[in-house]
Amino acid sequence: MVIKRNETAARRGRPALTRSTGLICVAAAGALLAGCGNDDGDSTQTDTSTAGRAASPSTSPSSDGGSLTDDQRERKELVPKAKVGYDKALDAAVATVDKAKPVSIELKGTPDKPVWKAEVATADGATHDVDVDAVTGKAGQARADKDQDQDDKRELADWLKKATVTAQQAAQTATDKKKGTVTSVELDDSDKGDTVLWSVDVVTTDDWNKTTYDVDATNRKIVREHVDRD
Repeated sequence: MVIKRNETAARRGRPALTRSTGLICVAAAGALLAGCGNDDGDSTQTDTSTAGRAASPSTSPSSDGGSLTDDQRERKELVPKAKVGYDKALDAAVATVDKAKPVSIELKGTPDKPVWKAEVATADGATHDVDVDAVTGKAGQARADKDQDQDDKRELADWLKKATVTAQQAAQTATDKKKGTVTSVELDDSDKGDTVLWSVDVVTTDDWNKTTYDVDATNRKIVREHVDRD
């Protein structure tokens, strides 16, 4: 199964300005000038004027406030290009394998060729990978996963039996909490292994952040929420 889930140090100049200063000796009133001379010692003084400071590179965000991270920019470029939603793509993928159920789907590819990467499985836990064109909704040929062992199949078959909540219902639960575009849905279990979950990614188009909701696959309760602002 596919498991989902990536500064410049500023150098500051510290210039110092060294000056040699002369010491002038003045005789007391009414007395002769005893003598004067130069002090050969040096003293160091830091110039605090604007002109004397070296410019240092800024590490603060751009002044326009509109800068995006690489991941946010990638979502902004890719998500709008998918004309077919996850639900229709998942239906198309499931239809390629007899009596199959959905396991996962995720929006991948490039802006000029977005694709839904889906995984479906039969009741015995045997999985198949299916690519669905995110523009036309056309599904490619299903490919059986030859790397699965019997333990993997038994575990997945058990998850499928326990998951009384569908992928679409879990996604609806997530988008009821946060309006956005579903870019991924995946059947998984909790860290302790005692709960079967649907993990749903929702991308908000106002900031291009991704929020992941773990939804209990037996009762539709949200058990975890995480916002990815990277």
